[in-house]
Amino acid sequence: MNKKPVLVVMAAGMGSRYGGLKQIDPVGSCGEAILDYSLFDAHEAGFETAVIIIKEAIKKDFMDTVGKRLEACPMEIRYAYQELDKIPEGFTVPAERTKPWGTSHAVFCALDAIDGAPFAVINADDYYGKSAFKVIYEFLANNQDTDKYNYCMVGYELGKTVTENGSVARGICQTDENNYLVNVVERTKIEQYEGGIHFTEDDGATWTDVAAETPVSMNMWGFTPSFLNEIGATFPQFLQVDVPKNPAKAEFFLPRTVSELLEANKATVKVLRSADKWYGVTYAADKPVVVAALKEMAEQGLYPDGLWK
Repeated sequence: MNKKPVLVVMAAGMGSRYGGLKQIDPVGSCGEAILDYSLFDAHEAGFETAVIIIKEAIKKDFMDTVGKRLEACPMEIRYAYQELDKIPEGFTVPAERTKPWGTSHAVFCALDAIDGAPFAVINADDYYGKSAFKVIYEFLANNQDTDKYNYCMVGYELGKTVTENGSVARGICQTDENNYLVNVVERTKIEQYEGGIHFTEDDGATWTDVAAETPVSMNMWGFTPSFLNEIGATFPQFLQVDVPKNPAKAEFFLPRTVSELLEANKATVKVLRSADKWYGVTYAADKPVVVAALKEMAEQGLYPDGLWK
């Protein structure tokens, strides 16, 4: 019997550009974080289990706030922990390394909690909208691997995901005529400017324009259990090749793992589209926009006043 899809929430990152622990920062009328809204929408869409990935260093703060609220959530909540020392035997953590290894490593740390189910992956501090959870749950519940791995992602228009308050990191996507992903390239410094949007790969020495309609990944992916095996197989290569070049900052991104599978013709990734606007708090100045948007949605009846009452 096939297992029901599980929602995996990545909450281990510290949000350095934001300047605080934004995973637990309240944005709702009763102190809810963005994560609460994602779980509410996911449960409405059909998800019954959520795996939340955190770090031991934030466990107390997280459990005293979000964790306590989620005791009233109708979903089964499981926890997994992303730690620097969760690496294959034979490798060591560089002395200068303090940040997590990246999003693919975060998912791999949740292997036991996912327990062989198909799963969706989201960021804890991004608001994805109700329709995104509906389309990704439907895909995961009705698709399995065939001759290739059968994955999906929810794509958003780049222009609807940038902020006026600084640079953002986005996975720039190329799709074919049937809305299957051709490739995804992580751009870590994308900014708005008067007249458009552009990115730089050399700290601002040169810039490349990107159309506002370009589909981007906001780290809302859907995978079969096969993806965990692929992460386990490619993580040692990242540690051996990439980390020595940039010990403090090299990251094992989900888009990288997906791109390698596409290049090897081992997987297909259906790009699902959501009609909802994405909201996020990359910088502290973004928070009032998110608070106002959620308040307006509650007034429209999309959310109750107090999600877990």
